[in-house]
Amino acid sequence: MLVNLYSEALTNLLFEKSDDFFGIYDLSEEHFVHVNPAGVQMLGFASEQALLADPVRSRSIRTQPVPDEDRNRLIEQLLRDGHYEERTPIERQNGQMFWGHLIISTFKVYDRPYALVQLIDQEPLHQAERELENSVRRYQGIFSNATIGIIVCNQQGQIVSANQLAEQLFGYAPNELMALTIEQLVPRKVSSYHEKLRQSFNENPQVRAMGHNRDLHAQRKDGSVFPVEISLSYFRLEDELHAVAYIIDITFKKEAERQLLSHRDHIERLNADLEHKVADRTQALMTTLEQLEHSKDELAKALAVERELGELKSRFVSMASHEFRTPLTVVLTSAALIERYAGSEHQSNRQKHLDRIRASVNHLNDILEEFLSVDKLEEGKVVAHPVEVAVAQLVGETVADMQSLLKPGQTIQTELSCPTSVWIDPSLLRKIMVNLLSNAVKYSGPGSTVTIRASCTDGQMKLVVEDQGVGISKEDQEHLFERFFRAQNVTDISGTGLGLHIVGRYVELMGGQVSLKSELDQGTSVTLFIPYENHSLD
Repeated sequence: MLVNLYSEALTNLLFEKSDDFFGIYDLSEEHFVHVNPAGVQMLGFASEQALLADPVRSRSIRTQPVPDEDRNRLIEQLLRDGHYEERTPIERQNGQMFWGHLIISTFKVYDRPYALVQLIDQEPLHQAERELENSVRRYQGIFSNATIGIIVCNQQGQIVSANQLAEQLFGYAPNELMALTIEQLVPRKVSSYHEKLRQSFNENPQVRAMGHNRDLHAQRKDGSVFPVEISLSYFRLEDELHAVAYIIDITFKKEAERQLLSHRDHIERLNADLEHKVADRTQALMTTLEQLEHSKDELAKALAVERELGELKSRFVSMASHEFRTPLTVVLTSAALIERYAGSEHQSNRQKHLDRIRASVNHLNDILEEFLSVDKLEEGKVVAHPVEVAVAQLVGETVADMQSLLKPGQTIQTELSCPTSVWIDPSLLRKIMVNLLSNAVKYSGPGSTVTIRASCTDGQMKLVVEDQGVGISKEDQEHLFERFFRAQNVTDISGTGLGLHIVGRYVELMGGQVSLKSELDQGTSVTLFIPYENHSLD
């Protein structure tokens, strides 16, 4: 009576409120006749009717039915033993797999055999087991198989765990370290100090490296000591602090450092010797280079002088062959012709040739005078001697002396603005004007005008000689003040190529400057600036 009273409530609690799969299986018909809502949901069906209508899952909770022989044997076992359990993978309707714990118990209703099938979803448990297994493997990979020694000890310094490499480093057998304290692994002379360090770490645990700026050593089982590097970390297990020491044997590193220091000292000595040798060699090389540079400069100067002498020789030969041959030919020819005019009736012809001889001799004399002037300038025998000079008078006298050299229709105009007398060397100034006016007349055609201008202001005389002659090319203007140089467009006109050179040297002696402007067939303008004094230097 009591069973009947509670059976409906128990059945409702078992089927309707449970989170596990519960189903009633008819062993005679071999199919489920009732499945609770949790079971329907666990296998992924929309309703109990859909599950019971499924031709496969209504006969077995597995998607792959058990073969008939196995099924018959399982039913016989159930009917005999009344109970069956197994752990098996189960597939939901969506194809997702999970591990289930299958429990089958038999019972009879009116002598008809039934089975109560319970399926417990153990996937969370299975997942936890896998995670635990993975965690153990990770632990073995990180801790047990680590390439550095790892030792774990509790707050009292008792070693609770040590990996394989730590046992090898300290020379202990497997699990032998677990019977020791951490102080037994440090040299005896510092073990008491190490206890204080451990207590300090327990009070304020930090992840850090040990032995900052000092060497650490550990002690093996045989008492030998070796250098180490140690880092510390910690964790808490059931509210108890555990310290983790990561230990590296740095014996080879220390030996390498020692050898490195020895090599460095040796290299430093070699470098010092090398630097000394390099300094000596560099000094010797610099001395040699200075000597070579000096020799090169001397050679360059000698070559320049030699080249200049060669050019001067070539110019002189070219000039002399023309300037000396022409007047000498005239003298020789005129002398021969004079012999033919013996009678008095030929006096006019004799006089004409005598004048030609006289002109040729004067020309040769002028050439020699120019040579002598250059020679005196080179020897430093020419010195400026300023005296009081009336510039207008000196210019007028010089222009008057040049009248005999004018070509037909040629004129020399003067534009003077020097009202007072100045202190200047009149001889050098006259020679300068004679050279410039001679060139202007020589290289200008008949009917042309040569202009000479002079102005005196602020202690400086400006003298300009301008002509309307053949002009000078830009290329030749760069060499006009060199000895024996003549422009290419006047080689058929007599000249020594010394006039402008002498002018430039005279102007330099007087402390002045000279410049030239010219264009071909447009004439030439030579400008001089010569300083002067308004009174005697005495």
